[in-house]
Amino acid sequence: MKIILKKEVANLGEAGDVVEVKTGYALNYLVPQGFATIGTPSALKQHEETIRQRAHKEAKLVADAEALAAKIAAAPVKVAAKVGDGKLYGAVTSAQVADALKEAGFDIDKKNITLPEIKELGEFKAKVKCYKGVFADLKLEVVAAE
Repeated sequence: MKIILKKEVANLGEAGDVVEVKTGYALNYLVPQGFATIGTPSALKQHEETIRQRAHKEAKLVADAEALAAKIAAAPVKVAAKVGDGKLYGAVTSAQVADALKEAGFDIDKKNITLPEIKELGEFKAKVKCYKGVFADLKLEVVAAE
C-alpha cells in the first residue's frame, strides 16, 4: 500500500516521502497515529503538485539566503569587549555577535552563529547559517571596549 508520510518515521522515511508499506502497518498504526495518509491517486497527484510548488518557493528562499550570505561575508563586524592585561574578561559569545550584526543591519538569531572560542583581541572567522545548507563566513574583529 502506498502512503504519504506526514512526519518523519524511523527506518521508513522523512515527511513528504511516498513509501510502500504493508496494509496492516499503514491502516493500524501509521494512519491512526497521524504519521501518514493513504496514497490514493488523487492524494498522490495533489502531493506532486505540492512538491512542485514547494520546490519553487525553496529555490527563491535559497537565492535570498545566498544573497544575504554574500552581504554578511562582505561586511566585517566589530565586537567591543572588556579587556584586562591584554586578555578578555570572559569570552565573546554568539549573543554579542548577533547584537553587532543587528547594528550592522542584519537580523540573525544567535543560534545560527558558530564561533571559535574567543578569549583575546584580534580578528576571527565565524560561521553564520542563513538557511538550510547556506552558510556565510563572517569576519569578526574583537576590539577593546572604551
